[in-house]
Amino acid sequence: MTGGADRAGGRGGTDTPDGSAAGDPTDPEGPAAAPLSAQDEAVLAVERRSWPGPGAKERVVRERLGISPTRYYQLLNALLDDPRALAHDPVTINRLRRIRDARRARR
Repeated sequence: MTGGADRAGGRGGTDTPDGSAAGDPTDPEGPAAAPLSAQDEAVLAVERRSWPGPGAKERVVRERLGISPTRYYQLLNALLDDPRALAHDPVTINRLRRIRDARRARR
C-alpha cells in the first residue's frame, strides 16, 4: 500500500511492517503524525516574510521554489487547512486564516 502523489506533489507514505501506510492522511491517528514536506515548509517560509510588492515575492517563488505563483497559492491554500502546518507555524497560518475569513465575509 504505497501512497501516491497528493495535492502538494510527491508526498506519499511508505508501507510499515504492519501493512499500513506511514503518513497516511486517512490514518485514525490523523495527518499530524507525518511531518510537512520540505516544499510545504519552504512555502510557509516564503509566506512568513514581508514583501515590498507582489513582483519580488513571485520572483522568489519561481527562483527558490521552482514553481509558478499559481501553484504556490494552490499549495498555500491547502496548507491553511492542514493541522501539520498549524503545528509547524501557527502565527503564519492563523494570520492567513484571518485574512481568508475576512475576504469570505466581504463576499
